[in-house]
Amino acid sequence: MPDHRVANFGAGPSALPESVLNEAAKGLLNFNNTGIGIAEISHRSKEFNEYITSTASLVRSQLNIPSTHEVLFMQGGGTAQFSAVVLNLLARHRLLYPNLKEDERVMDYVLSGSWSKAAYGEAQRLAHGTTVNIAADARQHSKDGKSFDGLPPHSSYTFSSNPVLIYYCENETVSGTQFSSTPDSKEDPNSFPFHLLPDQPLLPLVGDYSSSFMSRPIPRLADHAIIYAGAQKNLGPAGTSIVIVRKDCIVDVDASLKFGGYPIPTSLTYTPYAKQESMPNTPSVFAVYVLGLVLRRNEELGGTKYHEELNKRKMEKVYQVLWEGEEKGVFEPKVRKGQGSWMNITFGVNGEGAEKRFLQGAEERDLKGLKGHRSVGGMRASLYNAVTEEWVDQLVAYMRHFIEQESKAPATVNVTQE
Repeated sequence: MPDHRVANFGAGPSALPESVLNEAAKGLLNFNNTGIGIAEISHRSKEFNEYITSTASLVRSQLNIPSTHEVLFMQGGGTAQFSAVVLNLLARHRLLYPNLKEDERVMDYVLSGSWSKAAYGEAQRLAHGTTVNIAADARQHSKDGKSFDGLPPHSSYTFSSNPVLIYYCENETVSGTQFSSTPDSKEDPNSFPFHLLPDQPLLPLVGDYSSSFMSRPIPRLADHAIIYAGAQKNLGPAGTSIVIVRKDCIVDVDASLKFGGYPIPTSLTYTPYAKQESMPNTPSVFAVYVLGLVLRRNEELGGTKYHEELNKRKMEKVYQVLWEGEEKGVFEPKVRKGQGSWMNITFGVNGEGAEKRFLQGAEERDLKGLKGHRSVGGMRASLYNAVTEEWVDQLVAYMRHFIEQESKAPATVNVTQE
């Protein structure tokens, strides 16, 4: 068993800064000099109320969130938000357009990977007669017609004219695709096509930023109705989600019942969270505490601009060695060039037994969490904010060593000899 910190490239829960872990350990015994540990203090206490309020303010300031939007802390992760966005925005749409028939209401979904596909599936479950439209599907443009190996081209999008919502997942953790962060989408074919969205005020645009939140600035943030993220990738332990909601989307969901709506669980309704500062019930106190520690550290380092520059360097180093390995027939990127994730880099290792050899060598070097998701196989290196550049350099050095060793080995299936 290691007596030191190892390099953790796991997809989540992710690595956290060591300084934050040390501070959190102190807080378990004594939160903010109260003499009470954070895991046992009342969420109604003055000290915790001040803490959760200041933490929400840090989210707002570091992402430049306008006053038109609320910052909420909710539970259930991104999966709960698959449901919450549908239920709240359907209620909003019924209140705005009470005379529409249910099948005339449309929810648009952009499918770019496993998580957007899962969100689409949940919308189908909860639609109650509302049409669920696939606005674009990356699989139709993949090599095999069924994999998520890239992003949909802009020419393939078909947005509805007056949708209940438009959903996209900015970064796909499993497949390793990610929209670029270019605000002017006309100039970048790998961006989300903001310029193709319906021309209407208060557009119900929903962005799932769970695995890239706070890794770089969010393009066109103010144009979104809802942005959400689970904390367990870049901000803290599992247990809380950050939900940024435009105020016109915080509605009286019960008022929609007379227009064909149906009751929504209070835990999935945005209104009580907005009215009670994210505490209609006991929040995930420890998760919020660690999230706040991470945000305070971020502020000291320079916020999202700092992490954007650092994450760009880390990403470029790994992709460079991956492409070197591709030229030698050792590695096989799972995503088309230019459409790969900064946070979750996915690739295969060619040759009989090669994946096992790669993982074994990584384990021997204390490079952990590199095995890909069970649904797609291969490898996945997750480069979240707390993954240090030193760890990345160690991974890159190992990958180069592996390329050299495999290139010298006798030829096996899918391996080219230099």
